[in-house]
Amino acid sequence: MRFANALRSFRKARETANELNRLSNRELADLGISRSDIPAVARQASR
Repeated sequence: MRFANALRSFRKARETANELNRLSNRELADLGISRSDIPAVARQASR
């Protein structure tokens, strides 16, 4: 069960990071996110 939860969390983080990476720098700035923040934001969103 823990493995399944970890896998689900990883997939959600990856999906979130991919979506954020598709945004322009301007769009990210509007959200208050820099490109270097994307991995941390994606991990936080997957929790």
